[in-house]
Amino acid sequence: MPFSFLEVCFELALKMLRKRPENIMKISAAEREVFFHFLDKFQPLEEEAAQAFCAAGERVVFAKKTLLTRAAESEKYLYFVLNGVQRIYNLKENGQENVLIFTYAPSFSGIVDALMLKKEARFYLETLTESHFLRFPIESIEKLQQDYPTIQALIQKATLMALSGVLTRLAEQLQCNAEERFRLLLQRSPHLLQLVPHKYLASYLGIDATNFSKIFNKFMI
Repeated sequence: MPFSFLEVCFELALKMLRKRPENIMKISAAEREVFFHFLDKFQPLEEEAAQAFCAAGERVVFAKKTLLTRAAESEKYLYFVLNGVQRIYNLKENGQENVLIFTYAPSFSGIVDALMLKKEARFYLETLTESHFLRFPIESIEKLQQDYPTIQALIQKATLMALSGVLTRLAEQLQCNAEERFRLLLQRSPHLLQLVPHKYLASYLGIDATNFSKIFNKFMI
């Protein structure tokens, strides 16, 4: 049955709303060095592999509060954060948000389990500030791993480090009280207190907003 004019207009409008604003730019020499230095922390790469890895990425910029990935979508990209802060979160049945992870420069970002396992994402990825990335399509990552064993080893080590971080955070959530969790955040990522809305920090720490405010004032005054 042919679509009506209104149905076609509605579908076009939906596509426009789904489109995420982005600005493609050229990576600078300084940003390239930051990327190479970050990779060296996991696995030293031969010059050819390092250059191929960097060349596979596309430098993109997204505005604040841009949803890069939605739950039930496929994750198509691995991101390397050059600038900005992002959050990964999920939604409860009542619509309440649970912040799981913050990512910021220099680090990888993305819904990595959905990316690597090629399944629908269970989480959302959103920019909290204007964010600059090197963006790698999963097809490029797979080819790089096939062509360069050192890149495959790097991806494996980065994945294991991410898993280690998640397990550490889980242990802290279970073993530490609210003030101890806040103190750990202050030690590791003090800049987030100026960049991230406190409601997201409270959610990340598993503290209700009122108690977070009290703890914040206690430590920051």
